Amino acid sequence: MRQWIFSIFLGISVLANARELPEAPKARPEIGFAVIKTGKIAVPEGLLKPGGSFIKKIDTNFSAFLIKHHDQYLLFDTGLGSAIDTQYEQEMTLWQRPFFSYEKPVISARDQLKKAHYPDIQEIILSHSHWDHAGGIADFPDAQIHIARQEMAAIRQPTSGAGGTWASQLASTTIRWNSIDFQATPYKGYASSLDLYKDGSVVLVPMPGHTAGSIGMFVTVDSGRCYFFIGDVAWTVDALEAGAAKFWAASIIVDQHADQTRESLEKVRKTMRDYPDLIVVPAHDSQVQNRLGYFPEWVR
Repeated sequence: MRQWIFSIFLGISVLANARELPEAPKARPEIGFAVIKTGKIAVPEGLLKPGGSFIKKIDTNFSAFLIKHHDQYLLFDTGLGSAIDTQYEQEMTLWQRPFFSYEKPVISARDQLKKAHYPDIQEIILSHSHWDHAGGIADFPDAQIHIARQEMAAIRQPTSGAGGTWASQLASTTIRWNSIDFQATPYKGYASSLDLYKDGSVVLVPMPGHTAGSIGMFVTVDSGRCYFFIGDVAWTVDALEAGAAKFWAASIIVDQHADQTRESLEKVRKTMRDYPDLIVVPAHDSQVQNRLGYFPEWVR
């Protein structure tokens, strides 16, 4: 009897302890991505959503996107990097600071990846060269930086301010630049594209306007679902659906070519109509990114 009672007690104890154990980490996908939020800023809703309130505030994110393709990793944009405070003080014009800023603390993509014991990133693709997308380049000194050929002029002639390509981030002679040249291969309505791995899983397309060399990226993950990363063509999906890329005053400051930006916006809208299962991910849309989840969680 005592042995029987002891066995029951032991079994209950084992079950209780099992419930207290942390869940085993999920296996990483073969092809998937993770959203690495490096920072955020709360802004009036009306700046991001047509018809939105200018009293209510919502978050806009500064994110990098970690892409996994089998045993290879790359970053699409870097978000804000570890030196952003110094860079911002040097480069952001005083009159723009009340409108274009970020909250502290910033947790760089490099620090988040290092803490999670991920391998050093060797490949980075920039959607474009603005300060809030290229801020972490210096954190990855060994990486090759891929950027559309049309964007190289901005790198060679840096400017300051919210719509600038900052010398403090990108002027170092040690940065390993590589120009992206698109091929005359149609993809999802785009006349030219670049299939990175030659299997249709990660495909780049040109999206000029916000900057001369802005690019987008399609990623088809393990589940078969396709995601479209559009950089700053629009700041939110709500704005896309309303046909309004940005609040007009912000567009004047940050969009290099307004007409081309509008054309790229309409191209995204058409792609959304033609591929209704497509999930569009603007670089700063906190509502979309909240639904996807954040690193170290994977979208698969």
